[in-house]
Amino acid sequence: MFLLESYPIAVLFCVITMLCWGSWGNTQKAAGKTWRFELFYWDYVLGVLLMSLIFAFTLGSHGEWGRGFCADLSQASPQSLGWAFAGGVVFNIANIMLVAAIAIAGMSVAFPVGIGLALVLGVILNYLADQSGNAALLFGGVALVTVAILLNARAYGQLPQDEENSGGASKKKGLILAILCGVLMSLFYYFVASSLAKVEVSGTLWDLTAANMQKDGAILQAGKLTPYTANVIFALGVFVSSFLVLPFLMAKPVVGTPVALSEYFRGSCQEHAWGIVGGCIWAVGMSLNVIAAGVASPAVSYGLGQGATLIAAIWGVFIWREFKAAPQSTGKILAAMFLCFLIGLTLIIWTKL
Repeated sequence: MFLLESYPIAVLFCVITMLCWGSWGNTQKAAGKTWRFELFYWDYVLGVLLMSLIFAFTLGSHGEWGRGFCADLSQASPQSLGWAFAGGVVFNIANIMLVAAIAIAGMSVAFPVGIGLALVLGVILNYLADQSGNAALLFGGVALVTVAILLNARAYGQLPQDEENSGGASKKKGLILAILCGVLMSLFYYFVASSLAKVEVSGTLWDLTAANMQKDGAILQAGKLTPYTANVIFALGVFVSSFLVLPFLMAKPVVGTPVALSEYFRGSCQEHAWGIVGGCIWAVGMSLNVIAAGVASPAVSYGLGQGATLIAAIWGVFIWREFKAAPQSTGKILAAMFLCFLIGLTLIIWTKL
């Protein structure tokens, strides 16, 4: 299988993750003109699973190091499979809660509470599990990214009320959903990271990198998963849990009227394609992020990945022109937000330099 040796390349993979995680929502925005989110999400989870399998049977099955996907899957322990699968289930529930919170309370409540809480708790949890790198730089960067997310929320809060809140539902309900989303979103990456194999050299565990695989007597941990296998099992968790969560959401949507499953099969090829493409884009980011974690550490990989809010903000500000109706003072808030993002992400990158 393909493994990373270079930290700069690992950072590049994490930056691509940011681009993917911050951009996939554009496909839902494009499809949303005619296609309900609940229907879009069926195709989205299918795209996540499809792309994870493509990575597993290409980069995950060819190369000099480690085990190929099929061999790795056959030796995996139930515990490792369970960790990765649970990560997919937890992520899926958290992701749906985030969308529901946005629909109820708007971006100004959902993003700072949901994504901000997930970023802080997730980095802390992953760092405690693998204390690699400069903690002061890591948490300093996380603090600045959190400030940037709060500034982003402040900017959204200055939008006219009819653009900010798309329903009459209680903001208190949206706040509760955002908090639950943040807690669950902070856990999913820890679950996936717990399933990943390291390299054992004479009884000592090393990060999963090609450089360590070249050491004499290096053995990949038995029972644990390569990044590619973990990613597929994670995607299965996302896919399978959708059959439990989505029917309930379709019957009792947070916004709008109930939608029947039969409407999914009446969708056009273009409407279905948007969802699959969106899932594939998100899964490319997840795949590269898990591969990078062996070199960059789970805390750094997760922290940089959640910087996707910066990319989403760029799309919203410069492409979709979401702030065109906001007062002029909003421009200064957005400028401060971008500055905090850039400095914060730079500090996170420096964590392991």
